Amino acid sequence: MEIENLEFQDAVRKLADQAGLEVPDDRMGDGQWREKRRRILELNREAARFYRSMLADPRGAEVASYIRDKRRISPKFSARFGLGAAPDAWDSLILAMRDKGYDKSDLIDAGLAVAGKGGGVYDKYRNRLMLPVIDVRGDVIGFTSRVMDDSTPKYLNTPETAIFKKRSILYGLNYAKKTKRPNFILVEGNIDVITLHQAGFDNTVATMGTALTEEHIRLLGRYTKELVLCYDNDAAGEDATQRAIALLKSSEVGVKVLRLPQRQLPDGTLGKQDADDYIKNFGPAAFEALMNESANSAEYRLSAVQAQFDLTRDDQKAQYLMAAAGVLAGMASPVEREIYAGRCAGVAGVSKDAVLQEVERQRKKGYWQAKKQEERQNLTPIRHLQPKDRGLRYENIRSARAEEGILRIVLLDGEFFRRMDPINESHFSSPLLKKAFVLLRDRWQAGRSVALSALEGQFTPEEMDQLSAAVQDGQPRNTAEAALEDYKRVILLEHSRADIETEDDLGALKDVLKLQKAYGG
Repeated sequence: MEIENLEFQDAVRKLADQAGLEVPDDRMGDGQWREKRRRILELNREAARFYRSMLADPRGAEVASYIRDKRRISPKFSARFGLGAAPDAWDSLILAMRDKGYDKSDLIDAGLAVAGKGGGVYDKYRNRLMLPVIDVRGDVIGFTSRVMDDSTPKYLNTPETAIFKKRSILYGLNYAKKTKRPNFILVEGNIDVITLHQAGFDNTVATMGTALTEEHIRLLGRYTKELVLCYDNDAAGEDATQRAIALLKSSEVGVKVLRLPQRQLPDGTLGKQDADDYIKNFGPAAFEALMNESANSAEYRLSAVQAQFDLTRDDQKAQYLMAAAGVLAGMASPVEREIYAGRCAGVAGVSKDAVLQEVERQRKKGYWQAKKQEERQNLTPIRHLQPKDRGLRYENIRSARAEEGILRIVLLDGEFFRRMDPINESHFSSPLLKKAFVLLRDRWQAGRSVALSALEGQFTPEEMDQLSAAVQDGQPRNTAEAALEDYKRVILLEHSRADIETEDDLGALKDVLKLQKAYGG
C-alpha cells in the first residue's frame, strides 16, 4: 500500500496476482469471475502490444506522424502511455489475436470487436490513435481512441465490460498517484493528460468522456485533498466546471479552478483553448503561473457572475448583487459568506449589510423551496427511477426494474436462461430490455458469449448507455437464484395487471426496490 499507493483491496489483489493466488469473489461461482477477468486483462495487454507495434508498421504510419508532428508527443511519453495505432482494416486485430489463441467471442467480451447485425464480427477500432487505459495496479482495463481528422465520433471508448466502468475510471491515475505535487489537475481530454505529464505536471488525470461523478470523487479522495479543475474555456467547459464544483461541494476534496485564457484566432477574434493548446503555445512555466493563480470555487463562481453584468449601470449592478447573493447563500460557512459579501459590496459600491440581508433572504427562500421539492420527490419517487433519455422511459416501472434484475442475472451466467420458465420475452414491458433479453438468449442458445458488449452493434449509443446503467452494479452470485425467482414473480404479477397508473401503487414499487437492495442489484 505504501510503495504503490494502493488501497488495501487493490494491494491484496496485486500481491495475489504476483504470487499466483486467488482472491475470493462472490460475483461468480467456481472462479468464473476471476477467469473471465483474467482472460480479458490478458487479451487487453496483447491488444495493446499489437497496437503499439503498428506504429513501426506502414499501416500505422499516419498515426505515428500524427503523434510526432501534430501532437508533438515525444517517443518517451508515447511509450510511457503505450500509444498505438489501429490499422484501417476490418479484421487486423481479430486475425492477430486469433494467432494468440483468442477467438471472436473473447474480443467481443473485451469490447475490442463488434458483432454486426448480419452475424459478422469486425474490429471496433479502425484507423485511430489508440490509448490504453491502465488502472492503478498496472492492468490494461480498456482503451480510448481518437480520430486524426474531424470525423465522428472523435473519441471512442471501450464499452462497459466486466472490468471497464467509465463512471469510476480516471485516465492517467496510474502515474498521477505517484506525484509529489500537492494536488491533482482534472482536464477534459486524454491527450491533455499526456501533454501535461510531458510538461512536468504528472498530477494530471481525466475522466473517460463523462462528467465528473461521485465515484470519481471517492477515487480522487484516496490520493489527494485538492483538485484543480482545468476544463476548456468554452461554454461547455464553463458548464462542466460549475457542475463539478457543485458535486465536490459536499466532499472532503478541496477545489480550485484554473481559467485558461482564450486564444486569439487569425481573424483577430477569440476562441477556445484547451490545456494541450496552452502548453504548446506558451510552455510549462506559463501554465505553472496559471496554476499558482487558480481561484477557489467561491472566487471562480463570483467572477463568472460578475462577468455577466455591466457594473457601470445601476440596474445591472442590482442584478449582479442578486445573482452574487445566490452564490453566497449556497455557502455553508458564515465566515465565508461574511468575507465574500464584503468583496461583492466593494465591487458594487454598496454596504456589506445590504448584501448580507439579501443573502439571508435567499437562504430562507432556498430552504423552503428545497423542503417542498423533497416533499414532491417523496410523493412521486418513480420519475427518479426512470432512464434519463425520455425516449427510453419505462411504461411500467415496477416490471422494468425487475426486468433489469433479470438481465443482471443472465449476464452473470448465461446458464440462468435454463431457469426462466415461465418467463419469456412476451412478459417484458420495456421494448429495450426485451430486445436485450432476446439477443442475449439467442447468443447463449447458439453457444456464443453472453456479454453486454456483444450487443453494441445492435443498439444506439443512447440505448447502450441505458443498458449499461441498468446493469452496472452487477449481481452477486450467492443471491442470484433467490433473486431470479423473486424478479420472475414481480414480472408475472405486473404482466397480469392491466392499465395500472405508475403512481397508484407505490407499495408494489417499494417491494421491487427492496428486492434489488436485498440481492445487491
